Amino acid sequence: MTVLIFAQDFDRSADQVVLKLNEREVPVLRIDTSWFPQQLTMDAEFDGGRWVGELRTPHRSIALESLRSAWYRSPTAFEFPAGLSRAEREHANREAKLGLGGVLSSLPLCWVNHPNRAADAVYKPLQLAVAARCGLTVSRTLISNDPHAVRRFARDSRTGVVNKALGTSRVLEEGVRKIGFTRRLTDEDFSDLRGIDVTLHQMQDWVEKDHEARVVVIGDTMNAVGIYAGSEASHTDWRSDHDALTYKVLDLPPGVRRGLQAFMAEFRITYSAFDFVITPSGQWVLLESNPGGQYGWLEARTGVPLTDTLVDLLMHGVPT
Repeated sequence: MTVLIFAQDFDRSADQVVLKLNEREVPVLRIDTSWFPQQLTMDAEFDGGRWVGELRTPHRSIALESLRSAWYRSPTAFEFPAGLSRAEREHANREAKLGLGGVLSSLPLCWVNHPNRAADAVYKPLQLAVAARCGLTVSRTLISNDPHAVRRFARDSRTGVVNKALGTSRVLEEGVRKIGFTRRLTDEDFSDLRGIDVTLHQMQDWVEKDHEARVVVIGDTMNAVGIYAGSEASHTDWRSDHDALTYKVLDLPPGVRRGLQAFMAEFRITYSAFDFVITPSGQWVLLESNPGGQYGWLEARTGVPLTDTLVDLLMHGVPT
């Protein structure tokens, strides 16, 4: 039975998973949705109560019924031939999404994660509500584009306020890749909130931290790695200064483990990376869940066998 991987062409974590599957002599097909339709073809027929057919690339073909699992890692947008009008391109994109996505998502595979479940799980306001219901501690949060509401939220805060993106914080502007890190807001920021009404913004109470942790959940396995800041910048947002970080494998408190199990079950996902602040008193406060979150650098720094755990799930996991 074959493992299907959706990943970009340059993805070191995907490279490692393919290598491990090859070592175990497990057939694997790695594709990117950007290959469709120029390097990826599908034909699928609904017959006998299931979809049968093939996925084909210039180098390989695979029967849909031979698939046992799929890792929906980081696929990119379809790339259609030049020369299509805007209306034609929009139509082609819609049909490809509903056709290719519809057939593949209907297959009874072990999904990591099923694309529909992953799409639900990226909504941070929903994450916070589900996490609280599951018994996890979350920070007081405001989502608003009203400057008066933002100032009111800040006045009510005892620890200060941070601004965090609801989605990706990476943007490409004039050919330059930029990252918007979490930052603590100052009185000067609140004195001039022009432009805040253009879109919604997420504000949260600053949580006093001893250190942070990323918990990588793969199936039933949970691995917690402490992230310790060595600079002022990394203390606010560890992504801003990786060179100042140190790491340590942590034991996960039983209450946090139960909360994460309930969270994963409610979203019906099999993989996610959770970010926590651990306060000086030892309380674990959830910041967010990322169903496509990175893990490779944690494995490299600590030796935690995350790739092997993921490969085990792809080989032996039950349909989701």
